[in-house]
Amino acid sequence: MKKIILFAVMLICLLALAACGSSDKATGGNNVKEVYKVGVDTTYPPFEFQEDGKYKGIDIDLIQAIAKDQGFKVKIEAMDFGGIIPSMQAGELDIGMGGMSITDERKETVDFSDPYFEAGLSLVVAKGNGKIASLKDLKGKMVAIKNGTTGAKFAEDHKDEYGYDTIQVSDSTSMFQEVSNGSADALIEDYPVISYAIATSNLDLQVVGDRLNGDNYGMSVMKGKQDELLKKLNDGLASLKESGKYDEILDKYLGE
Repeated sequence: MKKIILFAVMLICLLALAACGSSDKATGGNNVKEVYKVGVDTTYPPFEFQEDGKYKGIDIDLIQAIAKDQGFKVKIEAMDFGGIIPSMQAGELDIGMGGMSITDERKETVDFSDPYFEAGLSLVVAKGNGKIASLKDLKGKMVAIKNGTTGAKFAEDHKDEYGYDTIQVSDSTSMFQEVSNGSADALIEDYPVISYAIATSNLDLQVVGDRLNGDNYGMSVMKGKQDELLKKLNDGLASLKESGKYDEILDKYLGE
Protein backbone atom coordinates (compact mmCIF):
# COMPACT_ATOMS: atom_id res chain seq x y z
CA MET A 1 0.00 0.00 0.00
CA LYS A 2 2.82 2.38 0.91
CA LYS A 3 4.47 1.69 -2.45
CA ILE A 4 1.24 2.51 -4.26
CA ILE A 5 0.86 5.76 -2.33
CA LEU A 6 4.51 6.71 -2.98
CA PHE A 7 4.08 5.96 -6.68
CA ALA A 8 0.95 8.11 -6.80
CA VAL A 9 2.72 11.02 -5.11
CA MET A 10 5.65 10.78 -7.54
CA LEU A 11 3.24 10.64 -10.48
CA ILE A 12 1.44 13.76 -9.27
CA CYS A 13 4.78 15.59 -8.89
CA LEU A 14 5.84 14.60 -12.40
CA LEU A 15 2.55 15.80 -13.85
CA ALA A 16 2.88 19.08 -11.95
CA LEU A 17 6.40 19.63 -13.32
CA ALA A 18 5.22 18.85 -16.83
CA ALA A 19 2.38 21.32 -16.44
CA CYS A 20 4.77 24.01 -15.23
CA GLY A 21 7.06 23.38 -18.18
CA SER A 22 4.16 23.60 -20.61
CA SER A 23 2.90 26.86 -19.06
CA ASP A 24 6.39 28.36 -19.12
CA LYS A 25 6.76 27.60 -22.80
CA ALA A 26 3.32 29.03 -23.56
CA THR A 27 4.19 32.31 -21.91
CA GLY A 28 7.58 32.42 -23.55
CA GLY A 29 9.70 31.27 -20.58
CA ASN A 30 12.83 33.39 -20.52
CA ASN A 31 11.70 34.93 -23.81
CA VAL A 32 8.90 36.97 -22.25
CA LYS A 33 9.08 40.33 -24.01
CA GLU A 34 9.73 43.56 -22.16
CA VAL A 35 6.95 46.13 -22.56
CA TYR A 36 7.97 49.81 -22.72
CA LYS A 37 5.57 52.72 -22.40
CA VAL A 38 6.01 55.34 -25.13
CA GLY A 39 4.73 58.91 -24.74
CA VAL A 40 3.43 60.66 -27.87
CA ASP A 41 1.35 63.71 -28.77
CA THR A 42 -1.43 62.50 -31.06
CA THR A 43 -2.25 66.03 -32.27
CA TYR A 44 1.00 66.02 -34.26
CA PRO A 45 0.47 64.51 -37.74
CA PRO A 46 2.20 63.11 -39.70
CA PHE A 47 4.29 61.90 -36.77
CA GLU A 48 1.38 60.78 -34.61
CA PHE A 49 -2.37 61.09 -34.84
CA GLN A 50 -5.52 59.12 -34.12
CA GLU A 51 -7.73 57.81 -36.90
CA ASP A 52 -10.66 55.42 -36.56
CA GLY A 53 -9.68 54.82 -32.95
CA LYS A 54 -6.12 53.78 -33.84
CA TYR A 55 -2.81 55.56 -33.37
CA LYS A 56 -0.96 56.17 -36.62
CA GLY A 57 1.99 58.17 -37.93
CA ILE A 58 5.73 58.11 -38.52
CA ASP A 59 6.63 57.85 -34.83
CA ILE A 60 4.06 55.12 -34.19
CA ASP A 61 5.19 52.97 -37.12
CA LEU A 62 8.85 53.62 -36.34
CA ILE A 63 8.78 52.59 -32.67
CA GLN A 64 6.65 49.55 -33.43
CA ALA A 65 9.09 48.45 -36.17
CA ILE A 66 12.06 48.99 -33.84
CA ALA A 67 10.31 46.99 -31.11
CA LYS A 68 9.71 44.11 -33.53
CA ASP A 69 13.31 44.22 -34.71
CA GLN A 70 14.74 44.27 -31.18
CA GLY A 71 12.33 41.83 -29.56
CA PHE A 72 10.34 44.02 -27.19
CA LYS A 73 6.81 45.42 -27.10
CA VAL A 74 5.48 48.96 -26.71
CA LYS A 75 2.39 50.53 -25.20
CA ILE A 76 1.49 53.91 -26.68
CA GLU A 77 0.49 56.61 -24.17
CA ALA A 78 -1.13 59.74 -25.68
CA MET A 79 -0.70 63.09 -23.90
CA ASP A 80 0.11 66.78 -24.40
CA PHE A 81 3.66 67.18 -25.68
CA GLY A 82 4.64 69.30 -22.69
CA GLY A 83 3.82 66.40 -20.38
CA ILE A 84 6.06 63.78 -21.97
CA ILE A 85 9.35 64.53 -20.20
CA PRO A 86 7.67 65.20 -16.81
CA SER A 87 5.89 61.83 -17.15
CA MET A 88 9.24 60.19 -17.86
CA GLN A 89 10.70 61.85 -14.76
CA ALA A 90 7.77 60.51 -12.71
CA GLY A 91 8.49 56.98 -13.92
CA GLU A 92 5.26 56.75 -15.91
CA LEU A 93 6.98 56.46 -19.32
CA ASP A 94 10.07 54.69 -20.65
CA ILE A 95 10.41 56.39 -24.05
CA GLY A 96 9.53 59.91 -25.20
CA MET A 97 8.75 60.72 -28.82
CA GLY A 98 6.24 63.19 -30.26
CA GLY A 99 8.60 64.72 -32.82
CA MET A 100 11.00 65.65 -30.01
CA SER A 101 13.87 67.85 -31.18
CA ILE A 102 17.32 67.10 -29.83
CA THR A 103 18.38 70.18 -27.84
CA ASP A 104 21.10 70.92 -25.28
CA GLU A 105 18.45 71.92 -22.75
CA ARG A 106 16.62 68.59 -23.03
CA LYS A 107 19.93 66.71 -22.89
CA GLU A 108 20.24 67.86 -19.28
CA THR A 109 17.26 65.63 -18.45
CA VAL A 110 17.13 62.87 -21.07
CA ASP A 111 19.42 60.82 -23.28
CA PHE A 112 18.59 60.91 -26.99
CA SER A 113 18.85 58.20 -29.58
CA ASP A 114 20.59 58.80 -32.86
CA PRO A 115 18.58 61.33 -34.94
CA TYR A 116 15.80 59.81 -37.00
CA PHE A 117 14.41 62.86 -38.81
CA GLU A 118 15.74 66.26 -39.92
CA ALA A 119 13.06 68.90 -39.47
CA GLY A 120 13.38 72.64 -38.80
CA LEU A 121 10.99 75.45 -37.86
CA SER A 122 8.87 77.55 -40.22
CA LEU A 123 6.97 80.80 -39.89
CA VAL A 124 3.29 80.42 -40.81
CA VAL A 125 0.60 83.05 -41.47
CA ALA A 126 -2.98 83.13 -42.74
CA LYS A 127 -3.40 82.39 -46.44
CA GLY A 128 -3.27 85.59 -48.46
CA ASN A 129 -1.34 87.54 -45.83
CA GLY A 130 1.20 89.49 -47.86
CA LYS A 131 2.43 91.68 -45.01
CA ILE A 132 4.46 89.09 -43.12
CA ALA A 133 7.30 87.36 -44.94
CA SER A 134 9.91 86.97 -42.18
CA LEU A 135 10.56 87.52 -38.48
CA LYS A 136 11.38 91.15 -39.22
CA ASP A 137 7.73 91.77 -40.11
CA LEU A 138 6.43 90.64 -36.71
CA LYS A 139 6.96 93.86 -34.74
CA GLY A 140 3.83 94.58 -32.72
CA LYS A 141 2.26 91.28 -33.82
CA MET A 142 1.00 88.23 -31.89
CA VAL A 143 2.63 84.82 -32.46
CA ALA A 144 0.92 81.56 -31.43
CA ILE A 145 3.12 78.82 -29.98
CA LYS A 146 2.60 75.33 -28.50
CA ASN A 147 3.73 74.67 -24.93
CA GLY A 148 6.97 72.77 -24.45
CA THR A 149 8.10 72.76 -28.09
CA THR A 150 11.27 74.03 -29.72
CA GLY A 151 9.03 76.40 -31.69
CA ALA A 152 7.85 77.93 -28.40
CA LYS A 153 11.41 78.26 -27.13
CA PHE A 154 12.56 79.83 -30.40
CA ALA A 155 9.69 82.33 -30.28
CA GLU A 156 10.36 83.28 -26.66
CA ASP A 157 14.11 83.61 -27.26
CA HIS A 158 13.58 86.04 -30.16
CA LYS A 159 10.48 88.01 -29.10
CA ASP A 160 12.45 90.97 -27.72
CA GLU A 161 14.69 91.06 -30.77
CA TYR A 162 11.76 91.28 -33.20
CA GLY A 163 9.21 93.01 -30.97
CA TYR A 164 6.28 90.59 -31.01
CA ASP A 165 4.17 89.01 -28.23
CA THR A 166 3.27 85.34 -27.84
CA ILE A 167 0.16 83.39 -26.95
CA GLN A 168 0.65 79.80 -25.74
CA VAL A 169 -1.68 76.87 -26.42
CA SER A 170 -1.51 73.16 -25.57
CA ASP A 171 -1.85 71.53 -29.01
CA SER A 172 -1.19 72.12 -32.70
CA THR A 173 -4.87 72.29 -33.69
CA SER A 174 -5.50 75.19 -31.28
CA MET A 175 -2.40 76.95 -32.55
CA PHE A 176 -3.59 76.70 -36.15
CA GLN A 177 -6.99 78.07 -35.13
CA GLU A 178 -5.46 81.08 -33.40
CA VAL A 179 -4.03 82.23 -36.73
CA SER A 180 -6.96 81.13 -38.87
CA ASN A 181 -9.47 83.10 -36.78
CA GLY A 182 -7.23 86.17 -36.51
CA SER A 183 -6.45 85.94 -32.79
CA ALA A 184 -2.76 85.63 -33.71
CA ASP A 185 -0.87 86.98 -36.71
CA ALA A 186 1.54 84.08 -37.12
CA LEU A 187 2.70 80.79 -35.63
CA ILE A 188 5.96 78.87 -35.50
CA GLU A 189 5.81 75.14 -36.17
CA ASP A 190 8.00 72.28 -37.38
CA TYR A 191 8.18 72.36 -41.18
CA PRO A 192 7.08 68.76 -41.95
CA VAL A 193 4.16 69.00 -39.54
CA ILE A 194 2.69 72.24 -40.87
CA SER A 195 3.30 71.24 -44.49
CA TYR A 196 1.44 67.97 -43.94
CA ALA A 197 -1.39 69.73 -42.10
CA ILE A 198 -1.87 72.33 -44.85
CA ALA A 199 -1.80 69.67 -47.57
CA THR A 200 -4.23 67.24 -45.91
CA SER A 201 -6.57 69.46 -43.88
CA ASN A 202 -7.13 72.39 -46.26
CA LEU A 203 -6.03 74.88 -43.62
CA ASP A 204 -6.21 78.57 -44.56
CA LEU A 205 -2.53 78.93 -43.75
CA GLN A 206 0.71 79.35 -45.67
CA VAL A 207 4.40 78.95 -44.91
CA VAL A 208 6.50 82.07 -45.53
CA GLY A 209 10.24 82.61 -45.83
CA ASP A 210 13.05 80.12 -45.25
CA ARG A 211 13.28 77.63 -42.41
CA LEU A 212 14.17 79.38 -39.19
CA ASN A 213 16.60 76.71 -38.01
CA GLY A 214 17.62 73.09 -38.44
CA ASP A 215 16.25 70.48 -36.01
CA ASN A 216 16.80 66.76 -35.60
CA TYR A 217 14.22 64.52 -33.95
CA GLY A 218 15.28 61.78 -31.54
CA MET A 219 13.76 59.19 -29.22
CA SER A 220 14.42 59.96 -25.55
CA VAL A 221 14.92 57.98 -22.35
CA MET A 222 15.72 59.15 -18.83
CA LYS A 223 19.28 60.38 -18.55
CA GLY A 224 21.78 57.80 -17.30
CA LYS A 225 19.10 55.22 -16.39
CA GLN A 226 18.18 53.41 -19.60
CA ASP A 227 21.46 52.63 -21.38
CA GLU A 228 20.30 49.16 -22.44
CA LEU A 229 17.03 50.50 -23.86
CA LEU A 230 18.86 53.33 -25.63
CA LYS A 231 21.12 50.77 -27.31
CA LYS A 232 18.06 48.83 -28.48
CA LEU A 233 16.57 52.00 -29.97
CA ASN A 234 19.79 52.86 -31.82
CA ASP A 235 20.40 49.29 -33.01
CA GLY A 236 16.80 49.01 -34.18
CA LEU A 237 16.92 52.33 -36.02
CA ALA A 238 20.15 51.32 -37.77
CA SER A 239 18.61 47.98 -38.74
CA LEU A 240 15.50 49.66 -40.21
CA LYS A 241 17.63 52.04 -42.26
CA GLU A 242 19.74 49.19 -43.58
CA SER A 243 16.73 47.06 -44.52
CA GLY A 244 14.85 49.91 -46.21
CA LYS A 245 11.97 49.76 -43.72
CA TYR A 246 12.81 53.27 -42.46
CA ASP A 247 12.41 54.80 -45.94
CA GLU A 248 9.22 52.81 -46.41
CA ILE A 249 7.72 54.40 -43.28
CA LEU A 250 8.65 57.93 -44.39
CA ASP A 251 7.28 57.31 -47.88
CA LYS A 252 3.98 56.16 -46.42
CA TYR A 253 3.34 59.56 -44.80
CA LEU A 254 5.51 62.06 -46.69
CA GLY A 255 5.87 60.54 -50.14
CA GLU A 256 9.57 61.28 -50.10
